[in-house]
Amino acid sequence: MENKDISITIIDREGVTHKIEAPTDMAMNLMEVVRSFELAPEGTIGVCGGMAMCASCQCYVNSDHELPEMQDDEEAMLSEAFYVKDNSRLGCQIQMTPDMEGLEVELAPES
Repeated sequence: MENKDISITIIDREGVTHKIEAPTDMAMNLMEVVRSFELAPEGTIGVCGGMAMCASCQCYVNSDHELPEMQDDEEAMLSEAFYVKDNSRLGCQIQMTPDMEGLEVELAPES
């Protein structure tokens, strides 16, 4: 049977590196993975429920992955967020697919 998990690396807000196996068959996004592995305190990530209406799941993409193009709502949200860098994305907009194998992200500081 095909392995439906991908290995990704998430650096939490304390700077601790977590190598985790994320499922690709559950239509989860990065923010939901962070929540399910409890890599950020409850209520500090995914506050809007993954609608790109807050920037609580902002992360910095450190690996060289081809990510889905940023939609207008994500771009607008990041334009108002704190600690934004060139590689900032909202975790709720990054789906866990087999293409994301080896993804490395760092959670942005809580704002």
